[in-house]
Amino acid sequence: MKKKRQKKILVVRTDRVGDVVMITPMLRELRRTFPDAYIATLTNPNTADILIGNPHIDKIITDDLQGDSFDAVVSELKELKFTHGLLVMPTKRAAYQMFAAGVKERIGVGRKIYELITFMKSVSRNKYIPLRHEADYCMDLARYIGVETNNLSPEIFLTAAEKEIALKTLVEIGAGKDDFKIIVHTGSGHSSSNWSEAKYFELIKKILNEHPDAKIILTAKEMSEKFRMQLHELKSADIIFADRAKRLRELISIISCADMLIAPSTGPLHIAAALGIKTIGLYCHRRMNCAKHWGALGDKALNIEVSAEFCDSTCSSDKEICRFENGIDIGEVLSKI
Repeated sequence: MKKKRQKKILVVRTDRVGDVVMITPMLRELRRTFPDAYIATLTNPNTADILIGNPHIDKIITDDLQGDSFDAVVSELKELKFTHGLLVMPTKRAAYQMFAAGVKERIGVGRKIYELITFMKSVSRNKYIPLRHEADYCMDLARYIGVETNNLSPEIFLTAAEKEIALKTLVEIGAGKDDFKIIVHTGSGHSSSNWSEAKYFELIKKILNEHPDAKIILTAKEMSEKFRMQLHELKSADIIFADRAKRLRELISIISCADMLIAPSTGPLHIAAALGIKTIGLYCHRRMNCAKHWGALGDKALNIEVSAEFCDSTCSSDKEICRFENGIDIGEVLSKI
């Protein structure tokens, strides 16, 4: 009898932090379905930190998305002889890399011209009708090759040593092990609608007033100097800056030590949810940005979305002009803490 060839599956997602968190459910379900398969990922070097220590994958391959690394990635893929390549979002560079490396069965999303000319099979998002969660759309590619599941819980794995180092760092900058630690991540990387820093400033003051046992930890690298100065002027030992992480892995470890994270729809929010940290996410009502599509997942995640009435009456008819700033009240966030 001819021996059945081992499946060697490559999962490709080279975009942003939150996007890569959304492939962690499919990695787990691929391993559950094909326990003997060789499973690898292709991401950018920064987001690879999300996958370190993941027991469901055998190898993390990275591409810095610059011209010089194209051939190096092709060579590595060719050497590993993948039987399946799952291109979770249309990416021209990765489509050509898989084609050039001879990945046997390549499955993408939609029908981009570069997918057609590389003879890639396709899974359709059906114009997002009916609208589903991003993690569910990702899972469709795993379903295409035999996975059967509706388990969309994301997951990130840290070692005890990583958590201990992060906790030590927080203690050194003023947040004790037993303190009620609330991360307020004010940045969105321009990937989603967001409050102004002025509104976050008011939120922070009110949290400190209503929760005197809380330590507010700020983690967004893009905080302005004006915002920092305003916070310093409060002269509160309960406001702590932890925005100097050199690697994403360090930020992940710091988030793992928090009791709660408040943020707009952005990578750190999804990281916190994947770590099982309580989250309060702030969402716009636009179809492609709403909580139904991009909400933080898990039983400890709470997503607050601008109401349809506010969106329809205040934002532009094409929804390109978003009035998100006034769509969610500070009091509503406070009531959820």
